[in-house]
Amino acid sequence: MSEGVDTVGLDTPPRLAVDRLLDDPETRIVVCCGAGGVGKTTTAAALGVRAAGRGRKAVVLTIDPARRLAQSMGIDSLDNTPRRVAGVGADGGELHAMMLDMKRTFDEIVEAHADGERARAILANPFYQSLSAGFAGTQEYMAMEKLGQLRARDDWDLIIVDTPPSRSALDFLDAPKRLGSFLDGKFIRVLMAPAKVGGRAGMKFLNVGMSMMTGTLSKLMGASLLKDVQTFVAAMDTMFGGFRTRADATFRLLQAPGTAFLVVAAPEPDALREAAYFVERLAAESMPMAGLVLNRVHGSGADQLSAERALAAAENLEEGGIVDQESGKAGLRDTAANPPGTGSPGTEGDTAVVDRITAGLLRLHAERMQVIAREQRTRDRFTSLHPEVAVAEVAALPGDVHDLAGLRAIGERLAAGVPAGA
Repeated sequence: MSEGVDTVGLDTPPRLAVDRLLDDPETRIVVCCGAGGVGKTTTAAALGVRAAGRGRKAVVLTIDPARRLAQSMGIDSLDNTPRRVAGVGADGGELHAMMLDMKRTFDEIVEAHADGERARAILANPFYQSLSAGFAGTQEYMAMEKLGQLRARDDWDLIIVDTPPSRSALDFLDAPKRLGSFLDGKFIRVLMAPAKVGGRAGMKFLNVGMSMMTGTLSKLMGASLLKDVQTFVAAMDTMFGGFRTRADATFRLLQAPGTAFLVVAAPEPDALREAAYFVERLAAESMPMAGLVLNRVHGSGADQLSAERALAAAENLEEGGIVDQESGKAGLRDTAANPPGTGSPGTEGDTAVVDRITAGLLRLHAERMQVIAREQRTRDRFTSLHPEVAVAEVAALPGDVHDLAGLRAIGERLAAGVPAGA
């Protein structure tokens, strides 16, 4: 049995033991992945705070455009350099945090792997500036580049990665390969051919052998853009192989025993469907799966009262049911509310107000129980497909997490693994 998992009954999935996972010195990388909007950033930050409080020297790498992580940790801003979070850590533990600067990371790669003159030419190239700022897949590729850099420095014994807010959770694994394929593709090789031939021979090759192709590309891309692309390709020629090599190295790092993937989801059909796809993909890629974090799970401290019974009681109060009859045992209620001889004015009106409020509360409870039942059915569908996946459920909070106290509270709920009231 893997570390970080507690077994339970046959009818429920194994419970994800978060503290055991964080305490294990063999765990060096935790990757929080999942669809957008399910709480990956908050989960990653809460794990970092809890790990530091338990003696780990942790760094959280986030890719969060809303910058909520910096605000919750009391830092004015995060950038491409890890910054220590004050007031977090115990028993030698520390927490550092950083936010990926996609373009700056790309620039660092160029500066590290090209000589000064060539690096300046690349950085000033308009096509490179567009590629580094927003080319499809660049963010995911740079996230993996930065992960590889952090791991190589060996300054932290735990790296927690908040994966990019992509349309699909699978983009984090697919994008580096897509970018590598683009840089190694036929189109790039065709554009590189004149530079490889060199001098007048290269120009002759370009003018004669590629005249039709470049004419077509000029119409599609514009002559200026085509020239920028060719200049960029010529300058980057010696670096293309390095992109694929580093992507492959980081991919192997993600497959290593010291890495643990946490799939984060909400108890909603679309989010759990995405989580199921990711679990299957991790298995296919031989990547170590730690478990599922199910965020925003609803619970109730009065779950012994079913939705059906609550609705029936509310209807009884609202429609003048048995409890409002003035004869038989129900009449005792009216007598108790207005004892003979008291002559308390307005008692009947007060009772009606109480009945309306009580009915409203009963209906709210019924709605909560229906939500709980719907979430349970959704989770059960996931666990029936993947009974081996350990699950930690985190109770829904009344508001957003905006400070360290909130992150600590999330960490405690992660460690407990079950929603409040469940």
